[in-house]
Amino acid sequence: MSSQQTDRPRAIFLDIDGTYADHGLAPAAHVEAVQEVRRRGHLVFVCTGRPLSMVPDHILEAGFDGVITGAGARVEMNGEVLKDTRFEPDVAALIVDTLDAHDVAYILEAPEALRGRTGVGERLRRVLAPVFAGRSGHDGVLSTDVDPVEDILGPVQYSDDLRGASFAKISCFDSPVPLTRLMGGLGPQVGLIPSSLSALGDSAGEIFMAGTHKAVGIRVVEERLGLNRADIVAIGDSANDIEMLEYAGVGIAVEDGHPGVLAVADRLTPGPAGNGVALAFAGLGLLD
Repeated sequence: MSSQQTDRPRAIFLDIDGTYADHGLAPAAHVEAVQEVRRRGHLVFVCTGRPLSMVPDHILEAGFDGVITGAGARVEMNGEVLKDTRFEPDVAALIVDTLDAHDVAYILEAPEALRGRTGVGERLRRVLAPVFAGRSGHDGVLSTDVDPVEDILGPVQYSDDLRGASFAKISCFDSPVPLTRLMGGLGPQVGLIPSSLSALGDSAGEIFMAGTHKAVGIRVVEERLGLNRADIVAIGDSANDIEMLEYAGVGIAVEDGHPGVLAVADRLTPGPAGNGVALAFAGLGLLD
């Protein structure tokens, strides 16, 4: 990392949840800031842990130069898919069998769809509703008419048999046993990070392909466009943002973010309710 400044165009990679938007809602100041820095010749990319199937159209309508989803598993620019990695079929089947054997409530994440087992939707709603209780206020900056539970579960397709599903990541929301206990039986190709919903504790987490993270997706863009790493800016708040902030020339953490993100950041900025992305752009001189 470095906080070195440059007059060359920047390439900015933005996490969505807790950074650019709150439960799928972006403040107008963030939309305007993205559009303005792009008018000034900089590049702006979405870089999210969400699969493409869970990124709302109204987020993308702000206009971006590319989209990295699945925490680095998929990279798309100008309609061209540059990377789309999934779990190998035998590993995917082992994960599904293990989670089902331990009665874990989970969602399989792929670019084309979110998938869950038939009947898990109501269980997930019961688990998630208390997490978001009382979160109706956004200090007047963000709209409050989107249900954050439906933001997560609305796109899910349900099926009785998920063993043949293709996916890049799994979000687990309710496990009767700590997920860390299940990891040993899944092999070295599989990793686990804490859920961004910290209130769920060790009963929740995200299972991902080991070696796949947001910086991997950024490197694909960097190589395609011939970017200078010193000109890369990354802004994020969660555990899955650590690698991209470490990799970026300038790493900016949301000020109430995960401790690991705060530890590697060059700068801090407020969350969406405080228009933090716009303030970060201004602090870098990108809006002057």
